[in-house]
Amino acid sequence: MRKHKAIRFLMVATVLFTQITFLSMIVNAHYETNAALIIVALVIIATIIFGYKYLDLHHEDYAYEKISVVIWVPIGAVLCYLLNVNGGLGPILSMGIVGTLASFAPSLNKKSNYLKEIPTSIYCGAFVGMSSVATTPSIGFVLAAGTLAGLFFMISKNLFLGVGGKLGTMAFAGVITATLMYSLLV
Repeated sequence: MRKHKAIRFLMVATVLFTQITFLSMIVNAHYETNAALIIVALVIIATIIFGYKYLDLHHEDYAYEKISVVIWVPIGAVLCYLLNVNGGLGPILSMGIVGTLASFAPSLNKKSNYLKEIPTSIYCGAFVGMSSVATTPSIGFVLAAGTLAGLFFMISKNLFLGVGGKLGTMAFAGVITATLMYSLLV
């Protein structure tokens, strides 16, 4: 029970840190040009902190996504990246193609519960694959970021329920974590 609470706390703290860091970077980039943006960002940060503290965004039980489902996150990331960069289709069209193809997986066998869970994982990975080449310089980096996003996806199964943007946030956290690890190693 204690291990599960620690994992849950780590996941919520990671998402909160990612969101605040992202907003801080936006404010930092526009600091001299727009003071109103700073106020708006501070209000958003305060709202996020109070939202995490006071809203019921989580189930009380501790459940994790199965590895057999999570493995599709890096696959979706690589597929979208290949269409985006190597295929030259661009991030939006690549994401749309991968997401649309993933949505047909349950149609292969309508009785399979496993196939019903795959599209969400692939879609999460596609968010990683639509990153710019400046952010994700190689297929190996995309695979690492997709794997990290899959890890976040796995441990956030019962977190952030009813909150829009969960898959994109998990993908963003995977890319940011991979970028941080890459910058520390290189």
